[in-house]
Amino acid sequence: MVDEKTLREALDRTLESTELAGLGALRRGKVRDSYVGRERRVIVTTDRLSAFDRVLTTLPFKGQVLNRCAAFWFDKTRDVVPNHVLSVPDPSAMVVTECALIPVEMVVRGYMTGTTTTSIWYRYEKGDRLYCGHELPDGLRKHQRLERPLITPTTKAEGGAHDALASREELIAMGACDARTFDAMAEHALTLFRIGQEHCARNGLLLVDTKYEFGRAKDGTIVVIDEVHTPDSSRFWVAGTYEQRLAEGGDPDALDKEYVRRWYAARGFRGDGEAPAIPDEVRVEAARRYIDAFERITGTSFVPDREDPAARLARNLAPFAG
Repeated sequence: MVDEKTLREALDRTLESTELAGLGALRRGKVRDSYVGRERRVIVTTDRLSAFDRVLTTLPFKGQVLNRCAAFWFDKTRDVVPNHVLSVPDPSAMVVTECALIPVEMVVRGYMTGTTTTSIWYRYEKGDRLYCGHELPDGLRKHQRLERPLITPTTKAEGGAHDALASREELIAMGACDARTFDAMAEHALTLFRIGQEHCARNGLLLVDTKYEFGRAKDGTIVVIDEVHTPDSSRFWVAGTYEQRLAEGGDPDALDKEYVRRWYAARGFRGDGEAPAIPDEVRVEAARRYIDAFERITGTSFVPDREDPAARLARNLAPFAG
């Protein structure tokens, strides 16, 4: 585990954005900077932290954690669900096949939880019993495991707009995808989620929920893109304390950005209005939890690359310029 002194020293040296010449057209997302060429894309995962569909701060070494964690899962599952990865030439970057984005986020939920206004628990607590086409019974408790994982998709919003909950039928009706495409993505998503839950259980973690994005490769194959089972896209709880925390009426021990979401939600912020300034101790603790999740998932120690990220990225990505 990276010590607190190292994390604090890195607070002022986070990778907030990139401007890399010669790699292609820059498209800046909430967390990733993508450089798009004709047949390949270079994805740089920055240290930006997004929550409630807003970029709120940066965390030390977050981009390296996410990139290396995603690379681990892409490699582990490539023989089961095809993905877009070509190479990983830098701790914070991947080179991938350019795909046509399917504008649907396939969210898989295994537990009754969440703090965002689109989460299953938030809506259930408000009285909703129909969620993304699923009928939910009365009497469910916060953080309890669902009888089976549920596909609860959202639209894939562009330009900073909020993603919107939708059912399978609604997504098909609005033209986001056809029925065959949706069902293929759902099958891939449930397969990945099962693999993820089984692997995490062996490492003392609960994979609570996650989101997957898919695209079409040039040959028409549906492939998983972006990231898989990272502390950004997924909730992870510590398995060993889960039952005790529920019995005490508390929240499970989270090793993901839910820790930050809870901090903001406790101060009345869920994405609208001005976000409260986040203190350094919260940023450091969030970074520590991301690293803890990485180490438990991969079974390896996280050793951060402390070189100036701009210089390192320029050097490692130079072969892909032009």
